Amino acid sequence: MKILLELIRIIVIFGILGALGWAMIGHIYTINEATETYSWLGAIAMLLLLFVLYRNKLQFSGWHKGKSKLPKSVTIVCILIAVMLFLLPFLIGEYLS
Repeated sequence: MKILLELIRIIVIFGILGALGWAMIGHIYTINEATETYSWLGAIAMLLLLFVLYRNKLQFSGWHKGKSKLPKSVTIVCILIAVMLFLLPFLIGEYLS
C-alpha cells in the first residue's frame, strides 16, 4: 500500500511542479517559431530537474523512504544537461533563422 501511495505522490508532485515550472518558462519559448518548435527540449529539462529534486530531497519525506541521494557528480551532470536542454531551443532557433 505504501508503494502505491508513493507512486500517486510522485505523479502529483511531477504534475503540479511540472505544470508550475512550465507556466514560468513556457512563454519564453514563444519568441519565434523555431524556438517554439523545439520547446519540448525545455520540457525534458524540467522533468530532469524534477527527478533530481525528488531523488535528493522529496523522497525522504514520503511514505516510502529512499535509501540514498544521487551522487554529487550525477546531480551536477543532470543539472548541467538540464540547463543545456533549456538553452538549446534558443541556439537552434538562432542558427535556423
